[in-house]
Parts: sequence; structure tokens; C-alpha cells
Amino acid sequence: MNRQRMSLCLVWILGCSADATRPAPRPSTSSSTPSLVATASAAAPPAPTLTPARGQEIGLVFEAFLSPHQEGDEEANTPKTTPDKFRATTPSKTRAEREAAGHRAHGQLRFTNDLSRAFIDVAIEGIDPKQINMFHIHCGKPGILGPILLDFAQTTDLAENLADGSFSVEVRNEHIVATSGHAHGVVDAFTLGCVIPSPSLGTMTPSKVSTIAGMAQLARDGELYFNLHTTGHTYFGDIRGQIHQVDD
Repeated sequence: MNRQRMSLCLVWILGCSADATRPAPRPSTSSSTPSLVATASAAAPPAPTLTPARGQEIGLVFEAFLSPHQEGDEEANTPKTTPDKFRATTPSKTRAEREAAGHRAHGQLRFTNDLSRAFIDVAIEGIDPKQINMFHIHCGKPGILGPILLDFAQTTDLAENLADGSFSVEVRNEHIVATSGHAHGVVDAFTLGCVIPSPSLGTMTPSKVSTIAGMAQLARDGELYFNLHTTGHTYFGDIRGQIHQVDD
């Protein structure tokens, strides 16, 4: 009887030990486990249809509404150190008087997709075209007098183009280069030509914008404005309009 009990205890002890030392079952590798290997059957997406000729189509479009109240100050406050060529030669009117007389304009600036050309159109009202002596696109923020990026006198005959109160011109790289290259003396060096600040330039002297692409970048940054000058408002200008992108 005692021998039988000892046998049962021995079996129980060995059985427990065997369970304790038995290796754990390996995890199942059923088909439901996601595979980490990409299948070769996945097809690449089709290549896009590319059309180089679309580079000549109009892409970015900007516009401006010119008014006397966008001018930085009254012509009567022209600095005393201003060179004679930037001073009014006929009587001036205040900004309020010019607004009351209907001085205003609407301009549009359109770029081709490949940024090889820009097309500029402006409709002017309330101003005698014969009194217009300069017309520019400047770079600068609202209310600030900035240097001239594009002098339209370098692109067309101003008097002839503006004779009917409307203005249209096609601009290319060479017109921007001609504006900055037209500088003579210290004053022109600061008033003609614009730059695009870039951290990559470091301490190097930044180069002036010389392309339509650079002009488009300044437009995107909100750094361009039209300024129409007349004989009575030559320093600050008669009407001015900050250029902004047209929302599609």
C-alpha cells in the first residue's frame, strides 16, 4: 500500500517537472498574419501627360487698384534734398482733391507659366495723359517708397501708349535689365533695381533682379506696386496701387 502511494507521488512529481520544462508552443503562422514583403504584382501609377507648350500659356495673375491714398505722403512734403528731376513742375493737388477729381486706375499683371514673359494692362481714369511723365513698377511694402524694378519708358513710348488712357505692354528679361542698367550716379544706384534677400547669399552683395521669374517672386511676396507719376506729383506719385495675386 505504501509502495503504491510512493509510485503515485513519483509520477505526479515527474509530471509537474515535465510540464515546467516543456518548451512553449511556437506561435501560429496562419495566413491571417500580414506580410511585410511587398508583392511584385503592384503596378506603378501611369506617368502624367506633360505638355511643354503650355509654358507659353498664362499662369499667375496679379492686379492692383491705384488710388491717391496709397501714396506715402503729399507732394508738398517732398524732401528738400530731392533732385530736381524728381520734383513737381506744375501745381499739385492733395490726395483728397485727386480722389475727388476721379484719379484712379486698375492694373493687371499676368505671367506665362514658364516665366519668360509678363503682360501688363492698366486702365486709367481722371488723369490727363499729357501730364503723365513717369510710370513704374516699384518694389516695396505699402506706404514705403521703394526702388524701381521696371521703368515702362524702357519698354514702350509712354506718351503714345497712354494717349487714350489705357496702357498695355509685354515685358521680358531684357526690359528689367535695361531699367537697372539705366542707372547713372549714386542716386540712380539706389533708386533703380530691386533685390530678393536670400540667406544663401550670406555676406555677399545680393544681385539685382534681372528676370521675369524674379519679378514673379517679388509679386508673390507682396513686394511690388504700380506708381503713376505726373508733372504735378513727381516725387511721391499721383496714384499708386499695391500688386496682389488674384484668387481663382
